Formats: sequence, structure tokens, C-alpha cells
Amino acid sequence: MRIPPGIVHLGCGAFHRAHQAWYTQRALGIEPGPWGIVAVSLRARTVPDALTAQDCRYHLLTRRALRAEIEPIDAIVEALHAPSNPTLVVARLADAATRIVTLTVTEKGYCHVPATGGLDTSHPDIAADLADPTNPRSAVGFLVAGLSEIRKRGQVPPAILSCDNLPENGRTLAQLVRTFAEHFDAGLARWIEKSVSFPATMVDRIVPATSDDDRALVHRLSGIEDRACVVAEPFSQWVIETWAGARPAWAQAGAQIVPAVAPYERAKIRLLNGAHSMLAYRGLLAGHKTVAEAIADPVLARSARSLMAEAAATLTPVPGLDLASYAESLIERFANPGIQHRLTQIAMDGSQKLPQRLLGTIADSLAAGNECPEAFAAVTAWIEFVRLSGSTLEDPLVARLAAARDVDDLLAIDPVFGSDLPRDPRFRDRLFASLACRAATRL
Repeated sequence: MRIPPGIVHLGCGAFHRAHQAWYTQRALGIEPGPWGIVAVSLRARTVPDALTAQDCRYHLLTRRALRAEIEPIDAIVEALHAPSNPTLVVARLADAATRIVTLTVTEKGYCHVPATGGLDTSHPDIAADLADPTNPRSAVGFLVAGLSEIRKRGQVPPAILSCDNLPENGRTLAQLVRTFAEHFDAGLARWIEKSVSFPATMVDRIVPATSDDDRALVHRLSGIEDRACVVAEPFSQWVIETWAGARPAWAQAGAQIVPAVAPYERAKIRLLNGAHSMLAYRGLLAGHKTVAEAIADPVLARSARSLMAEAAATLTPVPGLDLASYAESLIERFANPGIQHRLTQIAMDGSQKLPQRLLGTIADSLAAGNECPEAFAAVTAWIEFVRLSGSTLEDPLVARLAAARDVDDLLAIDPVFGSDLPRDPRFRDRLFASLACRAATRL
């Protein structure tokens, strides 16, 4: 008999299946409960169709340097394709059995302005949802539709946990949801502010795209043709802000339940994700294909260490975390030859990632009077990557980025750079010096 559902997850991509679903699987093995996951895809139907065909069971392939292990996962009990049946998704969100909603929709899935964190009301999905909130397309639209129904019924709302790489992701998501609700129901917005918990989280696990070789290995190890299997590194971390409500035994399964997530979140975003983005853009420009290849390049390895030191200098102390040791552990994780993490996968949607991964480090370094040449070099590499990619760039702002005639046009794109940095002469001087230095190295 399958586990009764208690969690709805928006974004049933590989990361969710290798992270939150894996933690929930472990938690259910420790303490059974009604915590089955209803996994929802907001875009493609490939994953929900594959999961449904397999009764929502799949395997996690953990790749180490010299060996691989598989683990069956059956914490997901239903897989839905939102565009095919938005009414059913709203019904699952509003079901009294749903106690928790989690999200991994990537940075661009929040339809926000990365530089400010505010709702992008010009985004096509948000505009469509504001015009017809009963037929949502966006993650925010679905959440508000579900919460509206819950309020009408007088039910206790679920806790809503963002598990994406956004600064203060709980506070950011709460603000987006309330802003959306205010556009058509101020009373609903006030009820959400008073009644709904949005705990912050920090997630960490390297989960590359599953390859045909991965699927073949799962078949050899399990004897099962698994079209929904996922691959991940051995390391995994989940830091969750505590809230007053029921939850699976995630803490016993290895998650950290803490009073405040912000120090962990900022360290992870600026060190791990910042170094990932640097390796992606500089690595691709140097002809590398994977993170392991890029970090094996001595020049890029030195740059990664220096960038993480620059980022660490902008951080407040993180309880139980030595930042120098953390940085070295990241280098080791990046070098895992079993994880073929494609640089093109990391390079996607750079306009959504740069503000928190690199520009925050630059802004705080400038405020403190510190130098951060590696952070500037990473932004320079992104600019070159954008200009070389042109209209083929995979980014929600591709039209504006491709239309930029020069660097000043790029800096004028507020969703990326905001208004303060482009006006700071120190930022402009150091960025243009970094651009000139990179141009000189290519001569």
C-alpha cells in the first residue's frame, strides 16, 4: 500500500528527486507517516509521464570516484502535469491532507526581478495569472489559488518551503505570494501574512542531468528499465528553518532544523554557486565541458579558491562551519570524476543567478573597501559568454541581453544589475579593467 499524501512539490525535476524526495524516503523509513509526495511539473510532461508509467517509483544513482550505488525511491505517490490539469493541482494544494508544500522551480520559476526580489508583473505567466487567477500557470499563481481555496474552506494552511537558490528564499517567496494576492484580494493577502509559514531553507547536492550511460548503469545494477532515475554526488545537505507544524522525520534523516538559515544560505550561494558559475563561464570559454574538467585546470582551480576566499570575506560567521575547510571540500566535490556535471547546465539562466551568486559578493566587497578581482573576472566571463551566445543564449532575458550593443547596455538591464552598482564608479572602473585584461590575454 502506498504512503498517504501529505506533501505537494512544485517542480519534479532531477534535483527534487535526488534531494527532498530522498530525505523524505529516509525519514519515512525512520518514522512512518502520511508524507507521500504529490510531484508537480509546471512545464514539460516528460518526468510526470515517466514517473506515472513506473507507479512513481525510481532509483537514485549515487556516483563516487570509483564506484556507484543505487537506491530505490518510492516517496513520490503521484506525478502531475500542471498545464494539462491545473484544476487538479490546485485541488491537491488545497487538500486538507496537504501539510507542506515545497518548491524547486529554479530561480527563473519565481517570476521575480532578481536584483530586487520583487514580483515581475510583466512576466507573461504572472500577467496571465493576474488576468485569470482561477487558471494558474506560474508557481506563485498556483500557490495563491490553492491558498485562496484553503481560506474559503477555513482550513489550516500548509507550510510552504522554497528549496531554490534565492537569498532569504522563505521571505522572498512570502513577499511574492502576498504581492500577487494583493492584486485581486487584499483580504487574502492579509490572511496569508498572518496565517501561512514560509520557512527558509538551504539545499546542497550536485545533481547533474541524467545521461543514457546513467540509465544503462541503473538497468545493469537493478535489472529495471528506469526512465525516471536520477544521479547525484554522495554529499547532501538540507538546512530548514524551524516552524510550528508537523513534518516528516527529516532531522533524523540528516536534515538540519535551525532557528535561522541565512548564514548557511549565503555561504552556500556565494561559495559553491558562485564558484560553479565562474567555472561554467570561464570553463566553457576555455573549451571545457564539465565541472570536473574545469576544476582540473590549474588556472581555474586557483581562481575558484580565490573567488571563494573573496566571498568568505563578505560573510558573517556560520555556526559549525569553517569557511576555509568548506571551500576545500567544495574543490574536492567539484573534482569527483563520477559526476559529469555539464557546464552548459550551470550556465543557463545566468541573468537570474548573477545577482546573488556574484554581484552580492562584489557589492559587499566594495562597501568594505576590499578587492575582489576573481568576482569581477567571473562577471566579465559571463558578459563574454552572453555576447558570444547571442540569440542562442538559454536565459529568460535573452531578448534584452542579445539586443545589448555594448557593456553599458548590459549594465542598464535593471533585473540583473539593479540601479546602484552601475552608478558606482568603483564598480565600473574595476569591471572595465577586468574586461580590458581579458581582452589583452586573448591577443
